[in-house]
Amino acid sequence: MIDGPQDSPGKLSPTAMPLADTARVLTKVSGLTITEEMLRDDVLQGAPTNADGTLNLVHFVAWQIREIGRGD
Repeated sequence: MIDGPQDSPGKLSPTAMPLADTARVLTKVSGLTITEEMLRDDVLQGAPTNADGTLNLVHFVAWQIREIGRGD
């Protein structure tokens, strides 16, 4: 599940997802292989993260769309 507080067993918060969980969710919903390493590269290229290094899925996807629009 991807809705619910991070401290609820078996549930993820879309506003604070560890990179490994983000990769797993994006792989599942996209049908593409998304790796944690790919996400680390995105972070190094400026993808937004929370102070604890987790990703807000909505902010991350918005960043991805903006980057695609730039042609990078």
